[in-house]
Amino acid sequence: MFEPVLLKNIEVANGHLLSAYEAGGGYQALRKVLSEYTPDEVVELVKQSNLRGRGGAGFPTGMKWSFVPKGGDKPKYLCCNADEGEPGTFKDRIIMERDPHQLIEGLAVSGYAIGAETAYVYVRGEYVTAIRRLEQAIAEAHERGYLGKGILGSDFNFAVYIHCGAGAYICGEETAMLESLEGKRAQPRLKPPFPAVAGLYASPTVINNVETLACVPHIVTRGAAWFRGIGPDKSPGPKLYCVSGQVKKPGLYELPMGIPLKELVEEHAGGPLPGRKIKAVIPGGVSAPVIPERELEVGMDFDSLAAAGSMLGSAGVIVVDDSTCMVKVATRIIEFFHHESCGKCTPCREGLNWVVKVLRRIEAGEGAPGDLEQLDMLCKGIFGNTFCALGDGAAMGLRAALKHFRDEFVAHIEEGRCPYH
Repeated sequence: MFEPVLLKNIEVANGHLLSAYEAGGGYQALRKVLSEYTPDEVVELVKQSNLRGRGGAGFPTGMKWSFVPKGGDKPKYLCCNADEGEPGTFKDRIIMERDPHQLIEGLAVSGYAIGAETAYVYVRGEYVTAIRRLEQAIAEAHERGYLGKGILGSDFNFAVYIHCGAGAYICGEETAMLESLEGKRAQPRLKPPFPAVAGLYASPTVINNVETLACVPHIVTRGAAWFRGIGPDKSPGPKLYCVSGQVKKPGLYELPMGIPLKELVEEHAGGPLPGRKIKAVIPGGVSAPVIPERELEVGMDFDSLAAAGSMLGSAGVIVVDDSTCMVKVATRIIEFFHHESCGKCTPCREGLNWVVKVLRRIEAGEGAPGDLEQLDMLCKGIFGNTFCALGDGAAMGLRAALKHFRDEFVAHIEEGRCPYH
């Protein structure tokens, strides 16, 4: 029987307060690592758990930590990516609003592991409640000795600061987030050097997602074998799935990694609305290529979705039913990416501009022969030719829509109207 751990406190009365978190065993992981583990042993523990980043890329967390160089005269930084700008995603917000101490403990344990004494939580500015709860939680943790100088009688010093973003989707990309933290325009950096070597202020920096960091205390208290025992071997552990769209029970679900997408949507989320049928599902936020209804048996983990031509991304599951025009869906998604493009890379800046023009023309019933071939060509010019994954996500999503629902695009062009209107 699966036991939720990441969301166990969200229904607890005043679960955002330190007293409630301690009552549920909070900060025991921090006590344990400071008294029983060296930093290298914590890194090795997380490696053994095979925790993979929950922000979208799925990179092994322990391996990322191990890239931080030992010694040196530069300070090391830990950055928490809490920007969560991916449409359809709201898992990190729930953790920060309902159980912020879980994140703070994860930050402290991770900071100890990599040798960092300073952490920055980069939160999107719209998350007002989350920001206030985090500020309150940081103050409580300082007062109780879980943050600050000489934590719990050890020689470990650690401080957490909050930085509020200003609504730019691009700040979800780790190097653009670092640029923003430094007070610069948020645009991706060319890699290498990677942040682990030259990140914030050209110093060694680890960037992890909120959910990733929230997993760390549970790995310490329950063990790497417990974590590996949940879900598939290559991407184990509990996972938060954000379900939205045309479904009976939208919401946030904590389930094992690798659960079939069909089970998640039809059993846990209640299936389609009355009288409707599921047409397609976007499994990982709008950056993830759409999956048609006939392929919903795919497992919700990094490798299974990649094999199916999509990706887990932020696990923002968006359900689309048979009343919806896929041309309209594709157009709205590309409009979003075009609006949020930082403009640094020509293929993304100019290519998405042309893609939007063509899609709007098709949706308005003014499509012409050759438009779909032009869209294919534009996607080819964007994909793989940009500094960050924004352009790739847009191109992959449109390619999937054209592959699985090309008949709808053709109907718009041939009939000169939207068949769904």
